[in-house]
Amino acid sequence: MKTGLVSLFIFFHLLSISSAEMSSKVGICYGQLGSNLPSPPESAKLIKSVKAARVKIYDANPDILKSFKNTGIQVSIMVPNEIINNISSNGSLADQWVRTNVLPHYRYTKIRYLLVGNEILSIPDNITWSNLVPAMRKIRSSLKALGIRKIKVGTPLAMDVLQSSFPPSNGTFRSDISGSVMKPMLQFLNRTKSFFFLDAYTYFPWSSDPKNINLDYALLESRNITYTDPVTNLAYTNLFDQMIDAVIFAMKRLGYPNIRIFIGETGWPNGGDFDQIGANIYNAATYNRNIVKKLTSKPSIGTPARPGWVLPSFVFSLFNENQKPGPGTERHFGLFYPNGSKVYEIDLSGETSEEEYKKKPLPKPTNNELYKGKIWCVAAKGANRSELASALSYACTQGNKTCDPIQPGKACSKPDSLVWHASYAFSSYWAQFKRLGGTCYFNKLATQTIKDPSYGSCKFPSVTL
Repeated sequence: MKTGLVSLFIFFHLLSISSAEMSSKVGICYGQLGSNLPSPPESAKLIKSVKAARVKIYDANPDILKSFKNTGIQVSIMVPNEIINNISSNGSLADQWVRTNVLPHYRYTKIRYLLVGNEILSIPDNITWSNLVPAMRKIRSSLKALGIRKIKVGTPLAMDVLQSSFPPSNGTFRSDISGSVMKPMLQFLNRTKSFFFLDAYTYFPWSSDPKNINLDYALLESRNITYTDPVTNLAYTNLFDQMIDAVIFAMKRLGYPNIRIFIGETGWPNGGDFDQIGANIYNAATYNRNIVKKLTSKPSIGTPARPGWVLPSFVFSLFNENQKPGPGTERHFGLFYPNGSKVYEIDLSGETSEEEYKKKPLPKPTNNELYKGKIWCVAAKGANRSELASALSYACTQGNKTCDPIQPGKACSKPDSLVWHASYAFSSYWAQFKRLGGTCYFNKLATQTIKDPSYGSCKFPSVTL
C-alpha cells in the first residue's frame, strides 16, 4: 500500500514537471498587418525555424490554422474587438462563432487559447469594457457545449490597466475598472483555471524615462543594478520582473493572489523614428535573447514575488509589419523582414548559447541616447496623391495658422506642388501639435527626416528634441 502511494506520488510529480516544462516554452505573435508578407505555410516554416512552441494570431484565419495542422505547435486565436458587445448578450452568436472558427480546426490544429478581444481596457470605450467578461463567459459556455475542454479563455491586457505600478508592492488596478471589470474577470479566470494574459514591454517605460531607468536594467542585461521594494524587501534585478510583480500585487489586492500569468506579448523594437530612443537591432536582439533565456530556464526562475513559477509567453512579433499605424517602432518589432530574412539570430527554445550568438556580431547601436537636433516631417515617397491631398487638408484645418505660408503669394507657396505643400503642412502641424500627441504619420503618408527641406526664403518648422 505504502509503495503504491509512493509510486502514485512520483507519477504525479513527474506529470507536474512535464507540464511545467511544456508551459515554459516560448511562442511567437504572428501579426498580419503588412504588405507582401509570406504565405501562411511559408510563415509556419519560419516559426518552426526559430523553434517557437506556440503561435498567437489576432483573428481565427482558417488558412493560418490549416498551416499548423498536425505540427504540435500550440495556437492561440482571438475573437475580434468589434463583436464583443454582440456576443456578450447573445449565446447563439457565441455558439456560431465557435462552431465556425474553432470546431473545423480543433481536431487537427492544437488550439489551446482563445482570447476575447485585444487590449480592450486600453481603448476608451466603457460599453465594451462592461461587456468583456460576459463575452468571455459566453465563449467558454459555447466551447463546453461543443465538448471542447482543452481551450483556456482569456483576454490580453496592457500594463495601463494599472493605476499604480511602483513600487511593485503598490500595484493597483485603475479605479475605473477595478471593481466593475477586473474583479469579475479575476473571478472568471480563477474559476476556470485560466491565465491573466499580460502584454509587458520594458521598452516603453524605459524610453519615456531613460534618465532614471537604466538601459541594461530594461534589457535584462544588468549585472550589478538592484532595486529593493521598501514594503516587501523583494530585490529586483530587471524591469520586467518589476512590471510582472506589480500586476501580481494588484491581483492580490482584489483577493486573487494565485492566478497564473501568461505573457501575451513582450519584445523590443528593432527600429523606429528619429525621435524614438533605443529602437535598434542590437537592443532588440539583446532583450529577446535575455527574456527567452529567463523564461525557458530550468528550473523556472519566476519573479521575486513568485519564485519558481512558470511564465508561459509569446514574443512579439514574427514580422516587421509595415501597415501598422502609429510611431515607427510599431512597424519594427519583427524577428523577420517581410521577405523572410532574419532581422537577427534568435532561438526561442533558449538552447543557443551566448557564444554561438557572438559568431554573428550585431550592429552597434547608434540611438541609445536621445537625438539632439532638429527633425522635420515630410511627405513619404510614392504617397497616393488623392490621400495626400486629404491629409494636407486635414493638417491645414487644425488651427494655429498651420498652412498660412503656403497660401498664394506667401513665402512657401512655390513650387506649386502637392508634395511640397503637404510636406510643409506636415512639418508645421507636427511642430505645433507634437506635445499634444500629434504624430508624423498621417496614415503612412509622412516620414521623419533630419535633412532640412527648407528652400530659399521658405523655412520649414521643425521639432527640436
